[in-house]
This record gives sequence, structure tokens and C-alpha cells, in this order.
Amino acid sequence: MKKLLGQTALYGLTTVIIRLFPFVINPIITRTFGPTAYSPFADFYSVAGVIAVLLTHGMETTFFRFALDEKDDRKLISTSFFSVLAVTLVYLAFTLFYRQPLADAFKTPDQVDLLAILTVTLALDAFCAMPFVMLRKNERPLKYAGIRITNGIVNFLLVVFFIIILPKYPNGIFGLKYSSEFGIGYVFVANLVASSITFLMLSKELFIARIKYFSWELWKKMIKYSWPITIAGLAGIINETFDRQFLKFLLPEEIARHQLGIYGGVAKVVTFVILFRQAYSLGIEPFFFSNSKKDNAKEMYVKLMDIFIAINCIIVLFLCVNLDWIAKGYINNPEYYEGIGILPILFFASLFLGIYLNLSIWYKLTDKTIIGAYISGIGVLITIFINFFFIPKYGYWASAWATIASYFAMMVISYIWGQYKYPVPYHIRKNLIVILITISTSFLCYQYLNEKIWLGNLIFIILTTFLIKKEKLIPKKFLSKIGIN
Repeated sequence: MKKLLGQTALYGLTTVIIRLFPFVINPIITRTFGPTAYSPFADFYSVAGVIAVLLTHGMETTFFRFALDEKDDRKLISTSFFSVLAVTLVYLAFTLFYRQPLADAFKTPDQVDLLAILTVTLALDAFCAMPFVMLRKNERPLKYAGIRITNGIVNFLLVVFFIIILPKYPNGIFGLKYSSEFGIGYVFVANLVASSITFLMLSKELFIARIKYFSWELWKKMIKYSWPITIAGLAGIINETFDRQFLKFLLPEEIARHQLGIYGGVAKVVTFVILFRQAYSLGIEPFFFSNSKKDNAKEMYVKLMDIFIAINCIIVLFLCVNLDWIAKGYINNPEYYEGIGILPILFFASLFLGIYLNLSIWYKLTDKTIIGAYISGIGVLITIFINFFFIPKYGYWASAWATIASYFAMMVISYIWGQYKYPVPYHIRKNLIVILITISTSFLCYQYLNEKIWLGNLIFIILTTFLIKKEKLIPKKFLSKIGIN
């Protein structure tokens, strides 16, 4: 048991660490490139998530589900690996062959090279998906963590080299000269090199699979299980990033590039909220399942929801109170500052998504994961509707409001549906009051106390102290020692 908990903690910590790298890289990019120059990065990578989901088509999760029953590991590994390999090779060949028509269709005719680089990068990442699963299956957490973190470090170092160091040498360094025309393309190259190194580090695992062990019968069963996971994954990605495509297609070209760059660059600040949610989810989901049979399971779910909302509200309130200096310090480029106003909306959207993910335990415990796809699908429809009709007038503000409306609706639907199928006595009234107080205080501080940060932080300290005591976020003995009774 200790071994299992240790491995789970290591996988969780690794996931959080590797998601920190893009967060740290973003200020380097925004400081160097204005919104228009940044826009290809925001544009292409908003589609990359959709492609990544399609290439792996839920095989990672499906592998672990079938590993419980399938005795022949060779057959399971080979079937899942070649499923991903086949889809990826078709994607790779099609996209590279038709790269110019595809670039034209996506309104990026001058960025064919970036499309090709991203295509190969995504293919390499897909090739590595099942080898990473094999490492987890074979209980190799240190190798898994080492390769994942190496990828992030290489990516970060190359971005620093290409964007900060190389331009300082007009005559070049190591045979390379900086090209201002290529610009943001160096970030794509850094990702490609990092993915290539990951691919090489997994070379041993890549050749474990054998085509002779591939099973059509097993593949059909796996696809039947994996397609709802794929649909849910697609819905989640569309809700999260696809609004960038609406900006590109619904606004005039120059305005679209400018707004796309601002929205993509500024939205990264939300990572402050997302990291807590991801760390919490990685640690708590195994707990949900392992304690589901206990008599007091629902009481624990209620308490955990209270704590999650309280901590999230503390984080969001702190960010809103100090938003001006935090966002400007992080982005470090005045060309983006006009978009800072959307951040409180995105912070609370992230809070609603976190609550929804907590509520989703009911359909996971009752083996009705298809319901997650239905709810996410409703969220997608809301996202599409608001973006399509309101972007032409309101630009990225419409995208921000679409995000919060979508996640709010998903949260409410999951709660109502869950109370019917798997009732949990959540403290709705209490948590609603906490959220409303956080929203109103955040609005007050951001709109009217922006020049008086000390007063906003005083209000933050008072409300945080209240929540800490109310939800017992810190043990009483410790509070007494620091003078809080």
C-alpha cells in the first residue's frame, strides 16, 4: 500500500511540475513578442489539444481498464499501441501532404512551416503516449518522471536560448543565427526538439509492441469503451481552448490576430488557479474511489467539497485583490494589459469547473462515465452559441463569458442530475454564500480599490481568516500558537 501511495504521489507531482513549464515559458514569450506576433502560438496550440485527443482516442485510460481483465499483456500493449500508431501515421501523412491547403483553410497561409513542425511534434507525442502507459503499468515511476521532467527542462532551456540568448549574437552562435522573421517559430522548434528527445528516451518501450500480438477482437472491445472517453476529452478541450478559433474566423484578420494574441497570452495567468485544481484532483480522485464503500463516504465528499471551495475562493480572491501587479508582472508587456480585465471571469470559470469535477464523482462511482460526455457536450453547445453570436461585437470578452457560462451550466446540471442518481448532502447554501461573497469582494477590490491595495489585502486577510477557522483548514493548535483563536 505504501508503495502504491508513493507512486501515486510521484505521478501527481510530476504532472504538476510538467504543467509548470509552459506557465514559466509564457512570460518569456509575451515579453518578447507583441499580441500579433504571439497569435500563431495561441492559434495552433488551441487546435493541438483536439488533435492530441483524437490521436490517442482514449487508449491510455482504456488500457488500464482492460488491464484488470486481460491476462495477456503482450496482446493488450500491442493492440493499444498499434491503434494509436495507425491513426497517428494517417494524420501525419495527410497533414504533411496537404499542409498548404490546410493552412489556407485555417486562414494561416503564411505559416505552413509552423503547421508542419507542430504536426511532427504532435505525432511524436502520440507515439510516446502508450510507452508512458507501459512505464506506469510496469511500475517505473522514476523513469516516467525523469523523462517527463526532462522534456519540460529541454523545452524551457531551448526557449531561453532561442528567444533571449541567440538574438544577442548578431553573428550567430553554434552555427545558428537569430531570424526575427521566424520569431515565434522558435517556440515551435523548442517543442519539437523536446518531443524528439522524449521519443528517443522511450526507444526501449516503443519496441515492446509486436504486430503479431495485435487482436482485432480486443481492439473492437477497447474502441467501444474508449469512444465516450474521446468524446468527453474533445468536449473538454473545445470548452477550454477552441474559442481562439472563433476569434480567428469571426473577426477581421488584423483584429483577430491582435485579439487572439492578447487572449492567449493573458489567459495563461489562470494557471495560478488551475494548478491547485490539478494537484487536488490528482490526489483526491483515488481517495474518492478507495473510500466509496465506507459508511461515511458521503460525509467525506461533503467536507472535501467545502474545503475545495474555500481554498479556491481564497486563491481567487487573493489574485483579484492583487491582480494589477500580479498580471502585469507576469505578462511584462503593456501591449497585453488591455486584456487583464477578463481574468476575474476566467478565475471564477476555473472555480466552477473545479466544482463540476468534484461533483462528477457520482457518475464515476456508478460506472456511468458516458454522462460526463453528455454534460460536457452541453457545455460545448453553450460555448459555440455564445462565441458565434457575440464575438463579432465583443471580441475576446465574449469568449471569457462563454467559458464561465459553459462551466457554470455543467456544474449545475451535474449537481441536479447527481442528486437524483447518487444524492450527496452538499452544503449548497453555505458554499453559495462563500462564492457570492468572494465574487462581490473581488469585484469591489478590482474595480474600486485598485489604487488601495493595502485595503483590499486587509479585506482579503479578514475573509481568509474567517474561512480558515470556519472550514478548519489549519489545525486549531497551530492557530492558537499564532494568536488566532
